[in-house]
Amino acid sequence: MIFTASQVQPVFLRRAPIAERVLGGAWMDSSSARAPWLSLPEPLAMRHPQFQRDVDAFANDLRNTGWIEGGRADSIARVAVREAYHRRIPPALVLGVMLTENDRFKSHARSNVGALGLMQIMPRLWTPNLGPILGRNLRDDETNLRYGVYILRHFARRTSDTLDAGDVTRTALLNYNGCVTGSNTPDCRAYPIKVQRQVERRALESCGGLPWHRCVALPLWASVRDTSTPPMPGSGIAGTVPAAAMDRTHDGQRTVPTATRRVGQWIHGMTALRAD
Repeated sequence: MIFTASQVQPVFLRRAPIAERVLGGAWMDSSSARAPWLSLPEPLAMRHPQFQRDVDAFANDLRNTGWIEGGRADSIARVAVREAYHRRIPPALVLGVMLTENDRFKSHARSNVGALGLMQIMPRLWTPNLGPILGRNLRDDETNLRYGVYILRHFARRTSDTLDAGDVTRTALLNYNGCVTGSNTPDCRAYPIKVQRQVERRALESCGGLPWHRCVALPLWASVRDTSTPPMPGSGIAGTVPAAAMDRTHDGQRTVPTATRRVGQWIHGMTALRAD
């Protein structure tokens, strides 16, 4: 038994160097400033100066498309960034999906399969369960964005622990698009690339010059691997990670695999050290 233990590394030990490579260096040093939603408790993240910078950047990226201006761009940006912070996903990813789904920003847009609004949400799939929580009017911009961001987070969290940052993002986007066999939409496998291209072309201020991998894929990967909500300072829960973590609102109880929990603790430890 001792020999076996010395020769076979647990899964979380094999992953630690990967996490260290992916999240190390300059990105880790700047993630609190660039992505407070990733490393801070939600109330502090929302009050961080970067929140308003992200809202302004998102609004400017919307206006720069030439299809939306003024107060509506500001309104959509504030809701989108707020929901992205709340669900812990990169705001630029929300922008990329919105531009891919509905690049004219028509609140009443309806696809040939019945998807509605800014983020093209399928009512029959999502409103029965989410309606009592998020609302039912998918033609309302705020409600539609709340659904879209929730669904992105939902599918990102369902990805396998073994996937790297690029594959987590790709798999989440394929599921968001409903691409399973490709029988209804033969080119649906290209959906993640379409979203990436929209981010690279249109999310110039939201990404602040960072490439797709560092603006979207790495932060999303870190967020879904860190399954515990960052604690408030002095809350007394920093050292506890429950076996069943709760998402920030209504996702319900989710059993966290030991390997994922340890990677999450490692990430949280790195961000805590940086905050000190």
